[in-house]
This record gives sequence, C-alpha cells and structure tokens, in this order.
Amino acid sequence: MKTVKISLNSIDKVKSFVNVISQFDSDFDLISGRYVIDAKSIMGIFSLDLSQPIDLTIHAEDDTAIVEALKPYIVA
Repeated sequence: MKTVKISLNSIDKVKSFVNVISQFDSDFDLISGRYVIDAKSIMGIFSLDLSQPIDLTIHAEDDTAIVEALKPYIVA
C-alpha cells in the first residue's frame, strides 16, 4: 500500500486519470478531508474539492507500474 498526492484540477485531467487508473485491477482510494471515495468513480471524484491536491492510496503489492502511469498527476 502506498499513498501519493495528486492534482486533478481540470475536467480533462479527471477523465484521463480515471481512464489510466481503470486499466489496473488494484483498489484505489481518494482521500480528501474526511471523505474517502473509489478513485475509479468519476462521479465520486467530482464530489471532492479538486482545488487542492488529494491523497491517493494504492492498494497493490507491486505499485511500480501504477506510480509510473500516474506520474502526470502526482505532485511533489
């Protein structure tokens, strides 16, 4: 399990993020404040405050390929 901060500050970024993350069989949670939603749910993502970076928790044994695919969304 690994947690990274991501930025989804536009509609196009949200759509492409869901397309990328849906290619993996692992479970992903987005955490914003006290809300935890399924990262593969585009409607759930739009219910969050997207003006701030969001924590993405990756529930996978080997997350190397996942982190590489998500590099455009990860903030330092």
